[in-house]
Amino acid sequence: MNIDTWRILIQDEMNCHGDSFDNVVYNTMTAEEMDVEFDGGFGVPEEIPFTVWTKSRVYFPQEYDGAESVGSASRNPDGKVTPHMCPSEY
Repeated sequence: MNIDTWRILIQDEMNCHGDSFDNVVYNTMTAEEMDVEFDGGFGVPEEIPFTVWTKSRVYFPQEYDGAESVGSASRNPDGKVTPHMCPSEY
């Protein structure tokens, strides 16, 4: 079993981009929803739909074959391309 929370998965994605929860402008989840534990491994998705906006990025849930993760894209045009999200990142 792979126990995760959305807070942990979002933080992991933020770390990849030098972002943090200090930069959050708006989050559609409550603090309680962000800390609900779930099995993020392959199987049946247990997703809570959400969007988190920071000053520089937009974060959203991803699912591949039941495995949960978080993706993100630049919030504003910055000239950087968004690469394909690879299932091997799960």
